[in-house]
Amino acid sequence: MAATRLKLNGLGLYAIAYLGFLYLPVAVLPVFSFNDSQYVAFPLKGFTLRWYDELADSYGLLNALGNSIRVALCVSVLSTVLGVFAAKAVTRYRMHGRGGLIGFIMVPLVIPEIILGISLLMTFSLSDVRLSLVTVGIGHLLLCVPFSMLVLISRMEGFDRSMEEAARDLGENAWGTFWRVTFPIIFPGVVASLLLTFTISFDEFVLAFFLSGSDATLPLHIWSQLRFPERLPSVLSLGAIIVVASTIVVFVAEFVRRRGVQLAPPRA
Repeated sequence: MAATRLKLNGLGLYAIAYLGFLYLPVAVLPVFSFNDSQYVAFPLKGFTLRWYDELADSYGLLNALGNSIRVALCVSVLSTVLGVFAAKAVTRYRMHGRGGLIGFIMVPLVIPEIILGISLLMTFSLSDVRLSLVTVGIGHLLLCVPFSMLVLISRMEGFDRSMEEAARDLGENAWGTFWRVTFPIIFPGVVASLLLTFTISFDEFVLAFFLSGSDATLPLHIWSQLRFPERLPSVLSLGAIIVVASTIVVFVAEFVRRRGVQLAPPRA
């Protein structure tokens, strides 16, 4: 018993140290965003909200924020639609090479983003496609579809096919069966996919750096402001807002996904 308690205590200390290593640097953002000084150094000079007030007066910031939101909304919807179709195909049908097909779709998750960005940039350049928010969205779509598919596969794995068969036996067509039976059951996974892919696209920097052209997204705008020390506090306050918002979205997506798994009907 004593040995087990010692082992658990050791694992607990390791977990605390690991989480501290990951999240303490992130905690610097909100701490210094309230600091009444342009310099990131201890001790803090005082508490202020003026850096947050300056964000509302920045045209470049608001324009970049709007660009990121538009791209993330389009990417999250398209990637979720494609993820639904792909996940339904690989879980509904017994196909040869299923594992290889899933692995091929997941390739963008293991390719370094800088390589993917360079490849897409060369492809668009050779095709005479002008870099814009559309090309950024295409790059984000390649990255988000695998995430969406993974979330939706986990939702569809335990799906009771007899419910679809019953709907078809009662005279419902394929689309009606999907919309009235399948979609309500997988809806928690769809919501989780939308939230997760929105966050991934909204925060993505490397692909946007290569594919944005003259239209800056929010991560690119933040990076450009780091060259000016006097603008650093405003960047920190903006980063704090993004960290909090992204954390909330990810937790909501995971909560919805887990709740959907718990409420899923048992397999026949």
